[in-house]
Amino acid sequence: MVDPNSTYYSGQLSTLQKALSIVMEKAMMEKRQCVFICIGSDRSVGDSLGPLTGTFLRSIDPTLNIYGTLEEPVHSFNLKSVYKKIKKTFFNPLIICIDASLAEKDVVGSVILNKGPIQPGSALKKTLLPIGDYHILGVVNYLDPLPSAQFLNDTRLLTVYSLSKIITKIISEKELF
Repeated sequence: MVDPNSTYYSGQLSTLQKALSIVMEKAMMEKRQCVFICIGSDRSVGDSLGPLTGTFLRSIDPTLNIYGTLEEPVHSFNLKSVYKKIKKTFFNPLIICIDASLAEKDVVGSVILNKGPIQPGSALKKTLLPIGDYHILGVVNYLDPLPSAQFLNDTRLLTVYSLSKIITKIISEKELF
């Protein structure tokens, strides 16, 4: 039995899809619209996971409620105003945030689904608005004693691109390319 309140990793792609599907179906039964906030910036390779995923999702299904694309990213400077806009536009939406993450070396390349809000910017010691009912993290690089910003900048584009395709497939249940 798949429990949408548990944490799942990318080694369990079908389980991630099933868990997210249960979450989204429950939201539809409760008449809640799903809104995806794809957090990050295209100015740093490691931080571009969210906007790249938002762009992929929008290209596959323009009817999805997507905030955060390469063209219009959601980042630390506009997160609060985007959140306010979503709250004005949708009644009790189910907010699913997508963001890049740094973690231990052995989980780089993993996709993590968690229930509860995300704390964006925490790897860079930023204090931003905790946001979302669920969040999907793509682990783009590992933590190191060096400043985290350095590791976001030293992230391989292939890692971000691959994780973005996986997350897009989990959400849309469609192959990207």
